[in-house]
Amino acid sequence: MNQKKPTVSFKSLLEIFIVSIRLGLTSFGGPIAHLGYFHEEYVRRKKWMDEKSYADLVALSQFLPGPASSQVGIGIGAMRAGVLGGIVSFIGFTLPSVIALILFALLLQSFDVSDAGWLKGLKIVAVAVVAHAVLGMAKNLAPDLKRKAIVLFALIGTLFWQTAFTQVGVILIAALIGYILYKNTAETTEGQMQFPITKKVGTACLLLFFGFLFFLPILREVTGSYWVAMFDSFYRAGSLVFGGGHVVLPLLQQEFVSTGWLSEEAFLTGYGATQAVPGPLFTFAAYLGTIMNGWIGGLFATFAIFLPAFLLIVGVLPFWDALRANRKVKGAIMGVNAAVLGILISAFYTPIWTSSIIEAKDFALAAVLFSMLAYWKLPPWLVVVTGAIGGSLLALF
Repeated sequence: MNQKKPTVSFKSLLEIFIVSIRLGLTSFGGPIAHLGYFHEEYVRRKKWMDEKSYADLVALSQFLPGPASSQVGIGIGAMRAGVLGGIVSFIGFTLPSVIALILFALLLQSFDVSDAGWLKGLKIVAVAVVAHAVLGMAKNLAPDLKRKAIVLFALIGTLFWQTAFTQVGVILIAALIGYILYKNTAETTEGQMQFPITKKVGTACLLLFFGFLFFLPILREVTGSYWVAMFDSFYRAGSLVFGGGHVVLPLLQQEFVSTGWLSEEAFLTGYGATQAVPGPLFTFAAYLGTIMNGWIGGLFATFAIFLPAFLLIVGVLPFWDALRANRKVKGAIMGVNAAVLGILISAFYTPIWTSSIIEAKDFALAAVLFSMLAYWKLPPWLVVVTGAIGGSLLALF
């Protein structure tokens, strides 16, 4: 892919912002749907990049931890107008859902709605959405018996020892197993890519990524600062998510519910509401931050959870050709992806299922919502609205 040096001007940045915020207002359906919207807008309509370039960028975003659709959007903006273009593209795509979830969290704090039936309905929506995500991911992440065994290992490990360290350990062990089992997997020939980002900038971003990841926990212990602890928790969650936005759920649950910062009910209510808004699922952090520290906390949490994704995509772009050609690295990632599926199934059982499906009528509503997603292919926002109405009706019986 031959790219010209990006033109950084107010006009180009404004164009990127307008296009990305329109996508942020209309992109419902999760990361896979988002990639479809991006393809239609950036490849077919705007012709900012060709089919091969887009496919290569999507492959990179799937390879890295973090929210895939957001990283693709950042990458497209960076190709168009450098690092600043990536920042503007990210802001445009993310801002609508961040604002919506901050307002939702403020509404919950202003009114006593703890016993509202529609909140129960939103918790049941989470059951349907995660079940649908698990089934969809299983086809791609665990197609053979070896990877199914890794899924089972991750599931059992995270159910028996429910700590954040367990999840990291499971991912590392799965990476080693994947490396051993799949290091000789045959590769298809792929073309080269060229990005308008220097290796010096890429190296600086990668150093920042790992520097924050390793030194924030130390700074947290030394300072005892609430804000440093909050930043560390969201940053670490954003750094360790492989396999899609839904996987951030168990990481955030361990960081904030298990430690007592948030109630389980508030956590699952926000997760259900996140399904109703367009844009990336990672904006769930905006809701969590607002519940803990008002709208400033919402913006702070959003910055912290997305920062790793930005540093990684900008940092790896200049080195992607050499990295993706390494079969051993790809083998490790195959193992990690299978472990991610096991972690997600574990989170599906607890806290999602155990706190939402209490009676037979709860399961009935979950079955209806799942059918709307999986079989009737209805948009997620409609499923959320149906869940809220259904929860209100169930409260009457």
